[in-house]
Amino acid sequence: MIALNEYISKFSDKNILVIGDVILDRYIQGSVSRISPEAPVPIVLEEASFYTPGGAANVAHNLKSLGANVYQVGRVGNDFEGKNLKRELKKKGIQTTGIFLDKNIPTITKTRVIAQHQQIVRIDKERSNAQPDESLKKKIHNFIEEHIEICDAIIISDYGKGLITPDLVHDIQQINRTRNKIITVDPKVEHFGYYEEVTAITPNKKEAENAIRNIKIYEQKGNQLKVNKDRLDTANDIDRAGEELLKYLKLESLLITLGEEGMRLFEKGKKPYSIQTCAREVYDVSGAGDTVISVFTLALTAGADKRQAAELANRAAGVVVGKMGAVAISRDELLESLKQ
Repeated sequence: MIALNEYISKFSDKNILVIGDVILDRYIQGSVSRISPEAPVPIVLEEASFYTPGGAANVAHNLKSLGANVYQVGRVGNDFEGKNLKRELKKKGIQTTGIFLDKNIPTITKTRVIAQHQQIVRIDKERSNAQPDESLKKKIHNFIEEHIEICDAIIISDYGKGLITPDLVHDIQQINRTRNKIITVDPKVEHFGYYEEVTAITPNKKEAENAIRNIKIYEQKGNQLKVNKDRLDTANDIDRAGEELLKYLKLESLLITLGEEGMRLFEKGKKPYSIQTCAREVYDVSGAGDTVISVFTLALTAGADKRQAAELANRAAGVVVGKMGAVAISRDELLESLKQ
């Protein structure tokens, strides 16, 4: 069997198409020494601030940091934040010609205020669930069609902000029908029904629980999901839910992340496979899902089987949860984690 580090060495040969909701993350760091006289809230003395790519853009950042070539597909508003996000991505060497201007929305921005290593407040700027118009849909379709041949995999990073629709997922699958590229999805709970017949989806446990509830209530075929509980309290509950979701969505595989309990991999025709967590200290889980789907997908393109890909993704998650904010993992960090 090929050693896991040999798959990592092949990452730089890969081209990945990332489609999803791009977000600009802003961090304000400071200290608190007193309470405001105007209201019972802490006064944060700002000491530093910075911007990083978030959402689907953080997936692209992870992939690039691991050595892959990345083509980002998304949309931004006609504003400072949109220009800033594209500039941040270009600095990191990520292709942004697939990020289109949508004058009907602001660029999705999340501002986090952090003091004494604790998040005090998060401020979101967005227009929720605003779907692209027909002109933008056509541009996205043409970009995917033009680039799919040179890409080894497609990642759909669905943050539920309006870009990912059933029509877009269907369009991606139709374009891919004769190419047979890997398609992986970091899912949004309400959209599980969109993702039939993809290579893999990577929900966390809470997302899987909420998806079961959502399918049962809202989907016409919800009665075909043979799961009686939407609380996954035991290993048996997780196994039952994973196997049924796998069957219901006609997936090749399903990787459920379980926090401190590690991960559980489900594959068609195989028994569930349990992976113990590698995290030594959990500092911040922001962006861990982005790292998981990035490493899992890249490993598959490098020839790893799904168990090996999940093992690598678990190693990567163990690294990023020990850092503050949604940060990308580097290839050196991933290689180092294999030695520990």
